[in-house]
Amino acid sequence: METEKKEMKKINKMSLLIMAVAVLLLLIAGAAYYILHQQQQMEELEQIYELDKETLEDEFNELSLQYEGVMFKISNDSLLNLLSTEQAKVQRLQEELRTVKATNTKEISRLKKELQTLRKIMRNYVVQIDSLNRANEQLKIEKNEAVKKYKQASSTATALKKEKEKLTERVTLASRLDATGITVTPVNKRGKRAKAIKRMEQFVIDFRIAKNVTAPVGEKTIYVRIMKPDDDVLVKSRANVFPFEGKEISYSMKKLIEYEGEEVPVTMYWNIEEFLSPGTYRVDIFADGNLIGRQNFSLEE
Repeated sequence: METEKKEMKKINKMSLLIMAVAVLLLLIAGAAYYILHQQQQMEELEQIYELDKETLEDEFNELSLQYEGVMFKISNDSLLNLLSTEQAKVQRLQEELRTVKATNTKEISRLKKELQTLRKIMRNYVVQIDSLNRANEQLKIEKNEAVKKYKQASSTATALKKEKEKLTERVTLASRLDATGITVTPVNKRGKRAKAIKRMEQFVIDFRIAKNVTAPVGEKTIYVRIMKPDDDVLVKSRANVFPFEGKEISYSMKKLIEYEGEEVPVTMYWNIEEFLSPGTYRVDIFADGNLIGRQNFSLEE
């Protein structure tokens, strides 16, 4: 009887031991499962952090490229300096992001906020740039319109100037005196017409200043140039010159007349004191700075 009791105690102790071992094994297995599960969750969470960091890096790269693209399109120095400053901030934050661990959620969160701020700044700059571009386009349109109007006005002014010049030229031509009926008569010492050069004592030059109601009235100085066949001018003094077309040219003789717009007959005399050769001579008549008449005549031996 006593032996049976001892056997029963052994069996009970063994059963309790087995149960304790079983419970311990179950606890160990549960703990192992829990640890493994937690490790898997940590690995998955780390992967999520890494992916989140990579996404943030991509977003910073994209923003930096946006700054680069915007800066390439503008030429405003002040705006370029501001954009360069903001782009430098983006690059600095990119460097910070590269050195931050993916699991450092606090720093990652701060960098995300910085990114949002920089994006807002970028949007403001884009709005400003769009506004400036629209203003520039409007200025270009206005400039083109102004240039077009200027060209039209310039063309009109040129046309009016040419028309005025033509009108002035017509008025000038219309108001210019005209010497008509020019004759040159060589005479001898008795005042008779002479045919031979050796008998000629004087040239009698007759002409008329034609009627012209548009010409200025008053005293007029009439200049006459007698040109020899070699185009040399007959003069009494080399000091006898008058202005014509910006130069001082010699004259043979001059006469002062009073002109009132009506026809005026003029006679002038040249005393022949020089050697004359046969040939074709020419008389040019000037008044008011204009050549108003010309006539050729011939001399024979």
